[in-house]
Amino acid sequence: MSIPFKIIEPERNKVPLILSVPHCGIDFPAEIIDHYNREMAASPDDTDWFVHELYNFATEMGITIIHAKYSRWVIDLNRDPKSAPLYNDGRIITGLTTTTDFFGKEIYASTNYIPNQSEIDRRLKHYYWPYYAKIQELLDDRKKIFGKALLWDAHSIRHLVPTIRKDVFPDMILGNNDETTAAPQLIKTALKSLRSGKFEVSHNSPFKGGHITRYFGKPEKNQHALQLEMNKILYMDDSESKFEVTRANQMRSLLKKTFTNLITEIEHLQ
Repeated sequence: MSIPFKIIEPERNKVPLILSVPHCGIDFPAEIIDHYNREMAASPDDTDWFVHELYNFATEMGITIIHAKYSRWVIDLNRDPKSAPLYNDGRIITGLTTTTDFFGKEIYASTNYIPNQSEIDRRLKHYYWPYYAKIQELLDDRKKIFGKALLWDAHSIRHLVPTIRKDVFPDMILGNNDETTAAPQLIKTALKSLRSGKFEVSHNSPFKGGHITRYFGKPEKNQHALQLEMNKILYMDDSESKFEVTRANQMRSLLKKTFTNLITEIEHLQ
């Protein structure tokens, strides 16, 4: 089995911040690729396209980046491993090993290929838990150096997904499970920094942070986590199909400012 994630090491001295991008993967393991609708798998629609490239400045700041290799259609790294729902308000959301895309279209070539519990367990073992183990290893490394660490979980979404929400999404959504996954100072700093730009920034609505944020966010253990969801049109073209450099650079400027302020804040946390 190949390693299901990629690590991009920092280019300067480490800082107490780790960046995770769990939904940018587009590959499928060779042992299961034939089970999928080939046309759909060639360009998996629910991908957080180019997010790891958007954050390419992070390594210059001393931040390690971990990002997924495989598509979320293999297994969704930001869902509960037992498929417990993240929300209980009736919204439609894809599961741990989804059988459809966000628009309800079947992603498997045949119902014969839909993963049973044995296959789900195999995918958890080989693709899901290794990602989590590596994140914890990176956080532990930073805590060993600094005594504390922050995980930033980076996502993007179409500006309109009617199956989830009838209205367009806010430009950005900071999630921390109702302020339980990070220290108040870090949440305040992140919001203030993100809102210093020209974008609409929502807090815990309509997303509160997925399983990664909730799993790793343990402020009482000096381990903090925040999730940022953003509209794809903030760094892609209006069709949400191509990377748009001018828009991306505007976002990079704001994100870099946010990270700079967060690093300063976490270094002063008691």
